[in-house]
Amino acid sequence: MNLYKDILARFPRGGISYVFAYGSGVKQQIGYADINQQKNNIIDLVFCVRDPLGWHAENISRHESHYSAMRHLGPKLIMKYQENFGAGVYFNTLVPLPDIGVQIKYGVISKEQMLQDLLEWKHLYMAGRLHKPVQDIVAPDDDVQIKQALATNLRNAFHIALIMLPEKFTSYQLFHAIANLSYKGDFRMIFGENKNKVANIVKAQENEFFELYKPAMKDLSEYVAVDFAAKEKGSEKVVTQFEQDKSIKAIEFHLRQAPSELRRRLIRNAVFKGSYIDIVEPLAALKNLHEIVSMSVNDIVWRSSITQTLKNIPSAGVTKSLIYAARKAMKTFAK
Repeated sequence: MNLYKDILARFPRGGISYVFAYGSGVKQQIGYADINQQKNNIIDLVFCVRDPLGWHAENISRHESHYSAMRHLGPKLIMKYQENFGAGVYFNTLVPLPDIGVQIKYGVISKEQMLQDLLEWKHLYMAGRLHKPVQDIVAPDDDVQIKQALATNLRNAFHIALIMLPEKFTSYQLFHAIANLSYKGDFRMIFGENKNKVANIVKAQENEFFELYKPAMKDLSEYVAVDFAAKEKGSEKVVTQFEQDKSIKAIEFHLRQAPSELRRRLIRNAVFKGSYIDIVEPLAALKNLHEIVSMSVNDIVWRSSITQTLKNIPSAGVTKSLIYAARKAMKTFAK
């Protein structure tokens, strides 16, 4: 944590609700060197702030070089660009911190935008990142709204994963389904990411996923049971296996917890008329519900991944964008 504290000390602290670090430079993934031995990975961070205008104004005065030529437009226009385009996040990319020997990429998002994504899945951008283990740097202990929204986001991911999983499944299948929610529809998975990224995350972080989803498992114990000493089919290997209630009533229950943006997509993709509450019962009975839910999640992620990537080009600057894109493209061909 000393490294993260050193990084955090450089930035404005006023009005911060939550700061977390994520990605392969922060959490172990298969195919990467041990986190403590990595030298070239970028550390990704997100600052959730209550006053993005004031935060950018102070940050530009401290770190003008972090910003592209957009800094000349002033903090007010940067704040508007952050709030009104893409997924509501403004990124500064490939920022060197030579005195501590790291490079960082950091995003800034308003508390309002963060809450909207966590609770509604408007973009499934921040919400998707927070479906997976991250490193809290400033925990939301003093911000009840963010803390509760983070818990709701995890519980909703668990609900949707259960809809998409069979009656019996392993812990790996569960966490893969959850992690895959925000990746499957991401156009960068076509060109720009390791094709095995989701598996590489889950295999290396399965214990952390368990810790993250313990409260959701407890809340939904009426619908899903866990056996920590099950035998893998066809072998004597011990695996953690879940068994869930796949009755129509159980599926209806999970569907009723769907965030509002996903509800809108489900109505459209199922080609039903009426309010969401009216269509939950026939929706739960569909044989192809798995495909409709998957398509609806993908619709959200596809849109936000494209618009946010395009948004990041001016905020990073052309040169940094090309360098960052080249690094991402290399991952496409990684094993």
